[in-house]
Amino acid sequence: MGGKRGRLIGVIERGQAIELIQEASDAGARRHQSCELLGLTLRTLERWEQETGEHDKRRTAHRKVANKLTEEQRQRVLVTANSAPYQHLPPSKIVPLLADEGCYLASESTFYRILREEKQLTHRLTSRAAKHKRPDAFEAHAANQVWSWDISYLPTQVRGLYFYLYFIMDIYSRKIVGWSIHESESSQHAAQLMKQACLDEKVKPLQLVLHADNGASMKGLTMLAMLQELGVVPSFSRPSVSDDNPYSEALFRTAKYHHSFPWLDKFASIIEARTWAEKLVCWYNFEHLHSALKFVTPHQRHCGEDDAIRIKRDAVYQMAKRQHPERWSGKTRNWLVTKIATLNPNKKLKDKKQEVIKNIAMAA
Repeated sequence: MGGKRGRLIGVIERGQAIELIQEASDAGARRHQSCELLGLTLRTLERWEQETGEHDKRRTAHRKVANKLTEEQRQRVLVTANSAPYQHLPPSKIVPLLADEGCYLASESTFYRILREEKQLTHRLTSRAAKHKRPDAFEAHAANQVWSWDISYLPTQVRGLYFYLYFIMDIYSRKIVGWSIHESESSQHAAQLMKQACLDEKVKPLQLVLHADNGASMKGLTMLAMLQELGVVPSFSRPSVSDDNPYSEALFRTAKYHHSFPWLDKFASIIEARTWAEKLVCWYNFEHLHSALKFVTPHQRHCGEDDAIRIKRDAVYQMAKRQHPERWSGKTRNWLVTKIATLNPNKKLKDKKQEVIKNIAMAA
């Protein structure tokens, strides 16, 4: 019964409440306490008993919405929205055009509401709605198979002026294989950096996939021509979907949260910015113990030195467990890391694969 003060209570419920309170009173309980437990007042109970179970006599409020459209006005909105001049336009464009003609039928929100109620709030153009296909998934089983790159702003001491940081990284090893800083963002700078990175890493034609965002520099003709010349397969994110390029996003976050990043002083010159970036790349590749790699450096992973390091760490833990078994309730720390790095994995296929593996394991 609790919380029913604001609504009309039926005859059956009222009768049940009266019976419950009477039983409690016969057992020695106070009537006002029983009423409180049911969310009633003692005065309400007394009134119900006097009315001998009749319907609640409170008058219900019948309010008429003053600005509600009549059925005729509503139909006129629908006819107008589906007429030849407006059938391919959304309400945000229909309403201004009607105003230009000196006609007002309803507000923009009312147009949207009526079309939504009629299940007509869909793509209204005669052409097909734009659909952006999720980028293909690529797997890297070794270094220099899948790279990811992006451009980020570097703040300068001049307000509104920025330098542009170009980073290319290997998603398998997380190593920064190429970087540069320029005063502008262009496809030409990106093409030159890509060519130099492929030369440094001795990349062969048709060996590499390069993933990038959907920006102008990424899809510029100069950059695409360079990729074709190098034999590199391009891959692009969907428009405005940063999750399609997670490796580069994570790299820029690490760079800008490094203690050496000058958030307060900012960069005074491009020479200063390049000096900072050079030191950062050296630290990231050769000193940074990457958590996703079970705390080996990107360079160690890139060169294949990480397996020996993990085997040595595991041996240390196994020896420690043999010497002090009471300190372990289960297995020792797992230093293994997956040998496959996946870019834009298909979650549905991944879940299905894991389900198949689980079923096989249970059957075995």
